[in-house]
Formats: sequence, C-alpha cells, structure tokens
Amino acid sequence: MDLLTSLLSDTELRQRLFPITKSRIFMAHAAVTIMPGPVAEAMRLLIKRCSEEFRDYSETLALIQRTRDSAARLINASPDEIALLGPTSLGLSLIANGITWAPGDEVVCYLDDYPANVYPWINLRDKGVQIRFIEPPQVGELTIETLQRVLTPRTKLVALASCNFVSGFRIDITAIGKLLRERGILFCLDAIQTLGAFPTTVEYVDFLSADAHKWLLGPLAVGVVYVRKELFEICRPTLLGAWNIKAPDFVAQNQIEFVEGAQRYEPGVLNLPGIAGMNAAIDLLLEAGIDKIAERILSIRSRLVSGLVELGFRRLGENDSPAHFSGIITVIHTTRDIPSLFKQLSENRVVCSLRQDRQGTQYLRFSPHFYNTEDEVDRVLQLLKPA
Repeated sequence: MDLLTSLLSDTELRQRLFPITKSRIFMAHAAVTIMPGPVAEAMRLLIKRCSEEFRDYSETLALIQRTRDSAARLINASPDEIALLGPTSLGLSLIANGITWAPGDEVVCYLDDYPANVYPWINLRDKGVQIRFIEPPQVGELTIETLQRVLTPRTKLVALASCNFVSGFRIDITAIGKLLRERGILFCLDAIQTLGAFPTTVEYVDFLSADAHKWLLGPLAVGVVYVRKELFEICRPTLLGAWNIKAPDFVAQNQIEFVEGAQRYEPGVLNLPGIAGMNAAIDLLLEAGIDKIAERILSIRSRLVSGLVELGFRRLGENDSPAHFSGIITVIHTTRDIPSLFKQLSENRVVCSLRQDRQGTQYLRFSPHFYNTEDEVDRVLQLLKPA
C-alpha cells in the first residue's frame, strides 16, 4: 500500500505524520503551512545535536547535497542548478538584480500577483526598464493568449506566478515556457503556490523561486531557487561572500571567481535547520508522489466546491477550465458577511484565510492539501450552513 492510501486509511498514521489533525482542520496551505511531524522532528534532531555535540562539517555538506538532490528531483532539474535560499522574494530579487539590463528592455509581469513577484520587477524602472502589466479578463486568469497581447520585440523577461494566490488560477507553465523559449524571452517563475502540490517542472523555465512554507510543507525562510545552468553568466550573483566565491583556506583572492553550480547564489552560511526540515518535507512529498498528490487535492477541491456552491457561495474563476484548477478555492457570498464567517470557522478550529482584492472585496480562501479528508470537508460545509 502506498503512503497516500495508507495515510488516508489509517487515522493513527495520519495524526503522526500531521499532528495538527488531532485538534484542527487545517485548510490554509496557501498561507503558512503547518509542518508535518517528520519535518519538525528533522529540525529538532539537528538542533539537538548542535547543542550536545560538535557537528562534523562533512555531515553538513552531505545534508546540503541531499537537499539539492531532492529539490532537483522535484522540479526535474540538475542538483547543480539548485540554490537553497528563501524567502521567495530573495530568489526573485537575486534574479532581477543579477541580469544586465539596458534602457528600453521590457519586463512583463502581473500587478495583482503577490507583491513579492511585483516589486523586484518594478524596481528595475530605475535602470530604464519598461514594465508592462498583463491585464487578464478575470483575477489571475493568465492564459497564453492574454500574455501574447503584451509581448513586444523589446520583451526581455516574463515573470509570472505558477498559480494566483487569490483566485487560484494555475497557469500552463509548459505552453507559456515553450512560447517564450521560441521567442528568446527569459521566463521567471514564482512557484510557491504549486510546488509540492502539482507537477512544477522547469523544462521550459529559466528561473524559479519558491519558499518551503506553503504547499512544500516546510519551514519559513528556506526554499528552492533554480537557475538554468546555461544562464549562470547571464544572471550574475549580487550577494557575495566566502561560500560562493573561491577563497582557498578562507584566504580572500584579489579576483572574484565564483564556485561551480548554483551555490554561486548562496553567499554565506545556510539556514541548516530549515534545510533539514525542507529536505524531510520534500522527501515526504516525493514518497507520496506529486501526481497522486495533485489528483487527491483536486478530488478534495471538487467536494468542497460543490458544497460551497450549494450553500450559495460564488467561486472566483467559476468559468475556468479544469486544467487551471489548483488547491486554492476562493469564494464570496452575496448576502452573508465574510469576516463573520471567517471568525465562526476559526472559533470552531477550522483554519482558512481571509483575503481581499484590489477593490477591497473580501473572500474566504480555502487551500486543502492531500492529507485533508472528506469528513473534514463535510465538517467545514456544516459549519457554513445558515443558522
């Protein structure tokens, strides 16, 4: 029996792997995840060893390499293309600031993406870069057709999120990536809302950044940054230190020569407890299987959406194709007070999110993961029924 099947049929195993399930229904993985038991344990053991004994440096290097290997498997990259940095905004800023820009170069992005994937690009205006915003018909609905309307001969890079954090619209990474590769345009992906939940691979992606604290089920402030190895010279490291520049025996040289691989983007000591936790989280997800996880999330989503619609809620993106569905379900109600419903759910130990759009409209956002159950969905729907 595989891990996912075992977990859903064995309450004791589920509670051991996800202790939060003993006390709460957690459906806020698009915000800040709870950590699975093995993730917390991996971090605890590393910290405990650091307090009780002198840590062998070779063990540290082995942990770092194992994590690069696991992250590379997750996104179908090479381990030497993986830097272990978070948060997401750090990776995106390294990419934005590491590329050489000329006045008149254009970057395409989306103003209603999460701000971490907006501000690093807007900041390039100081270098003469023109920022062109995609204007989709609905929040987050970034299709290849919508994108094509804003591309010009001056477009140098397109920066998109793999999934919109409000609407839950999941983009077609491969189709968009192929289009941009054919046109010689760089493609940067903020992958935090799909990595760990849906297949998110980089065959047609040039840069990727994603912290571990959402669908990856890992800790805060550690993540995966991917740079396609052919672009190492295009994206120059902008944070410099003893870890990413060659310094034999810790003796500084009078010339800068970067180390091999994506380690060149890691300037100094890494967040080792975070890396230990992220490695355990990725290995758990790989054991369950990302394809199976995605199928399970969509199944839970379907049950939740059907019930919400029956209760009179309207879902953002209600006309989206199933190919663009994600683990994010964001809803509004025409007659009921959304903040009050959020408070009611919280008081009944249901964790979801309260979000609003640019116009100030407030929504309930649910983001269940593969370990959530049908019984939990039914409990949430019961709590949302009018008194």
